[in-house]
Amino acid sequence: MSSVRTRTLLINVKRATYGAAVCVRRISRHRDDKGAMTRFKLAAVVFCSVLVVGVAAMANHSWGGYHWARRSNPFTLKLGNNLTSGWQTYLGTASSDWSRSSVLHTSIVGGGVSRSSCPAVNGMVEVCNYTYGGTGWLGIASINITSGSHITSGTVKLNDSYFNQSQYNSAAWRQMVTCQEIGHTFGLDHQDTNFTNLNLGTCMDYTNDPSGTKGTNGSLANTHPNAHDYNELVTIYSHADSTTTVGAPTPLLVAARAEGDDELPAAVVAGRVPTFIEDLDNGEQRLTHIFWVPTGN
Repeated sequence: MSSVRTRTLLINVKRATYGAAVCVRRISRHRDDKGAMTRFKLAAVVFCSVLVVGVAAMANHSWGGYHWARRSNPFTLKLGNNLTSGWQTYLGTASSDWSRSSVLHTSIVGGGVSRSSCPAVNGMVEVCNYTYGGTGWLGIASINITSGSHITSGTVKLNDSYFNQSQYNSAAWRQMVTCQEIGHTFGLDHQDTNFTNLNLGTCMDYTNDPSGTKGTNGSLANTHPNAHDYNELVTIYSHADSTTTVGAPTPLLVAARAEGDDELPAAVVAGRVPTFIEDLDNGEQRLTHIFWVPTGN
């Protein structure tokens, strides 16, 4: 069985002022010893596309060749909706925008995972918002991969600890980050990583002004995909695979509980996992389905 690895891209809230390999968005130039340590720690634990600060738009922006395995196009990818009411419009717009692609469509389905942990579910992308704290990032996208480059699941986290602040609590910021993080889960990287040049008119472009109205980055809004994004998706998904990683979630495999033990495994509870499998000593497997109490009740 192929091992599953995780790759992550994020939008950070402090502007990068060092290094050539960057995958974080930074806005403030202020640095202190503690902040510097935190930033280098982030760079060590996440996968970063090799991007040079200040370069112009990339000729192509595939994220390492990662893609969902599927046998034909177009395919439909489910977006698990674990968002509170204030985010619904932005998810709906991003889903509609990306579904204009000729090779992939998205459908919004009910989410069933914890917003705070937002665990991955095979065959789909889970989208969550939560007050994740002063992490330094606005949004973060993660993908699990197998067979070298096939995406098996994805997650998007949107950090309300920053979006509740007036600086980022705007339709443009929320739309850009939602659109961009979902785009990463398809296998797209950023088109551009210069924060101060003219907007390219795509959510896959870093900017200090996603609305394009403040006079700092030109007049184009970076809140939706552009033609180059759709063209890159065609390039990424121009081939057919012999298998598929898109579709119904695969049940979580956990260690077997003792007979009569009604306590659910910790991983199942933490992720509010709807289905899990236990390998029993007699060579059989036990499949369990769970109907969780709706969150907020």
